[in-house]
Amino acid sequence: MTVTRQQAEHEPVARVLPMLSVPHLDREFDYLVPAELSDDAQPGVRAKVRFNGRLVDAFILERRSDTDHSGKLGWLDRVVSAERVLTPDVQRLAEAVAARYAGSRPDVLRLAIPPRHATVEKQAPPELPPFVPRDVDAGAWQQYGRGEQFLEALAEGRAARAVWQALPGEDWARRLSEAAAVVVNAGRGALLIVPDQRDVDAVHAAALGLVDESRVVALSAGLGPSQRYRRWLSVLRGQARLVIGTRSAVFAPVADLGLIVVWDDGDDSLAEPRAPYPHAREVAMLRAHQLRCGAVIGGFARTAEAQALVRSKWAHDLVAGRSVVRARAPRVVALDDDAHTHERDAAARTARLPSMALGAARAALSAGRPVLVQVPRRGYVPALACGKCRTIARCRHCTGPLSLPDRDTVGAVCRWCGRQDIALRCGRCGSDAVRAVVVGARRTAEELGRAFPGVPVVTSGGDAVVTEVPARPAVVVATPGAEPRADGGYGAALLLDGWALLGRQDLRAAEDTLRRWMSAAAMVVDRAAGGTVAVVAESSIPTVQALVRWDPVGHAEAELDGRAEVGLPPAVHLAAVDGVPEAADALLEAAALPPDAEVLGPVDLPFGARRPPGVDPGVPVHRMLVRVSRDRGLVLAAALRRATGVLSARHDQTPVRVQIDPLHIG
Repeated sequence: MTVTRQQAEHEPVARVLPMLSVPHLDREFDYLVPAELSDDAQPGVRAKVRFNGRLVDAFILERRSDTDHSGKLGWLDRVVSAERVLTPDVQRLAEAVAARYAGSRPDVLRLAIPPRHATVEKQAPPELPPFVPRDVDAGAWQQYGRGEQFLEALAEGRAARAVWQALPGEDWARRLSEAAAVVVNAGRGALLIVPDQRDVDAVHAAALGLVDESRVVALSAGLGPSQRYRRWLSVLRGQARLVIGTRSAVFAPVADLGLIVVWDDGDDSLAEPRAPYPHAREVAMLRAHQLRCGAVIGGFARTAEAQALVRSKWAHDLVAGRSVVRARAPRVVALDDDAHTHERDAAARTARLPSMALGAARAALSAGRPVLVQVPRRGYVPALACGKCRTIARCRHCTGPLSLPDRDTVGAVCRWCGRQDIALRCGRCGSDAVRAVVVGARRTAEELGRAFPGVPVVTSGGDAVVTEVPARPAVVVATPGAEPRADGGYGAALLLDGWALLGRQDLRAAEDTLRRWMSAAAMVVDRAAGGTVAVVAESSIPTVQALVRWDPVGHAEAELDGRAEVGLPPAVHLAAVDGVPEAADALLEAAALPPDAEVLGPVDLPFGARRPPGVDPGVPVHRMLVRVSRDRGLVLAAALRRATGVLSARHDQTPVRVQIDPLHIG
């Protein structure tokens, strides 16, 4: 017996977006809605449709009474859930992000909407107590120029936007929670984006003192599928008003969003490693622009991209006066990297530190405070060179760099292929003497342990990150980003091997180095309390001078001016096209690039960059760069997006990766 399906009486056509991975199918399709599914088949719900004989996931975008399709329409197979998970705000944001980054909407929606957890979705949401605003003491914002006025603007629902320069030693998590609480008390939602789980925990703990726990949600990748979906649903259903999370939380469906914040936007972890490779800062700014809500980009340092927002008048400066900065900052001194070799102090030579830095550390320990030592790399001796001619030691099999991962390692180990080289001999001069290019955290900890006998040494980095240390004498050796918080602050900080950070062949080497240094130095008590920061680097370098003066704004200004002179982001928009030479060339030929577009390359992929997905190992890959002016970025992205769709439909070329304004250009 044949069952005849009846279409819905009202708006029988559903316009859906299939979640397909091929770029040329990033478009809407019309399907007939059966009468029995009409009530559930609403815009924003998950559905299943038949596409080319396969059952695929899809989102219903709208219901219509007519269709543009001239042929026969297929039937909507089923509605997965009646929950409207794709809100109009997130849909518009996904479209804007796809256009900005030359990507596809399905790829963006995979980042924005977590996988469904049916059990969690079927559970009834808990009943929440009535919302009771709490008093917010925002007196600390008075230290910043127009800080109080900024919070007043947020409370009034105005689109106040600022680039906030946090003072040294600032309880930034508390300050951001105060701004968010002001917005929540006004009846709107707030979204705080931070780089990692430690930061999420810090902001969440600070927020609980200002906003009722039932209204605060923390979203991060470390949550299990059920817990993450439960929290995300609480945001979708309007129960949570303050959302704290890592990069993917920037898409969280916060109702009536009044403030969006990105903390430490220079951190690499805020850049999405999956297509279309958006940066959380840029997504946040797009969202603030669309919703006309408040926005804050904050940090101890400042990126050139954030400074560009200030220069364009899209945001204003939120900084403290110079007298306040000088009073809050520790004393910063720059020391020559080779100074320790001329010291008469045996302990200084042993610890690879100038005597002055060693004295500052001893003074801090005597005052009962811990000392922070920042080392660029983890391990024992991450890289080796000839002790005579300084040639980098290379593996004889793959030419990879050799290292000593541990004190007990027999011979050197290649960091690429893992082979051991027991008998090291320089290929240039024949010497068997070796020296460290960068001494790792564990080796540094051993050396400092000998320089400070009887003082406990704590290491933090990699998989063994220490979150907090007590207020007692200790030497804390940490890699950048893994510095533990010290109860009451550190008495001194020693920033070692500055040349290893500054000497990287990277567009953002200088600003990233300053960000890492300032993040560590901000944990040190002020100069009135004896706080001292010793950076082992040449004092004439502009980045070192910016740290000594504690002038991140001036450094960002200089970075922005320098990049404008040579035509690099953010002064321009730059697209990186990665793939095998034939495919990359075919994409650029198919793209109707703007007339003023400048094609550069080919160049090698940046060191450490992943190969494009779908390219077989061993196949040569290169990078082409396309540069346009600042006002032509969307035109460039649209051209590359169309060309990607054309090549995808032809099926005769290997995949090509397109990244707009990548962090690492090469």
